[in-house]
Amino acid sequence: MTDNIKILTPQPLTKDAFTVFGDVIEANSEANNFAINDGFTQRYHDLAKIDVNDNNGHPLINIFRSTPLVQPIAIKMMERHPKGSQAFIPMGTNNYLVVVAPAGEFDVNSIKVFIAKSHQGVNYHKGTWHHFCLALGGESDFLVVDRGGEGDNCDVLELDGSLVIANS
Repeated sequence: MTDNIKILTPQPLTKDAFTVFGDVIEANSEANNFAINDGFTQRYHDLAKIDVNDNNGHPLINIFRSTPLVQPIAIKMMERHPKGSQAFIPMGTNNYLVVVAPAGEFDVNSIKVFIAKSHQGVNYHKGTWHHFCLALGGESDFLVVDRGGEGDNCDVLELDGSLVIANS
């Protein structure tokens, strides 16, 4: 790490705060929802804009198992997927951190950190810069929907670690 450390404090993950980066995936009263299956199921409908069609892309369903990093966490990398969106839906009860920056030319000063609750997923818009999944509280599984198909769909930047996330 460098001597010029900047601390980033996670903020709560909300639809409004995250809209420039992607979609918050959660079942709440703001979501389009309605009863199905004779009223025994509430459907929370069309929660994210999945975008995987570039270069003959197709949707992939994956499970990522993430191990928590030692805190405080230094941000040493960011990545983006220029050909498709990428959604993470937690499959357990642990909260997790979401580190993002807007799509386009990378600007280290535009990085935001959100703390996501275990019932909230995120869908990164195509090209949104993000850190890999940062589990909290123990090993965590995430259902991941992203793009398979032709062409390289992952750009990675190495950072110097001078941005550090406050303990969560």
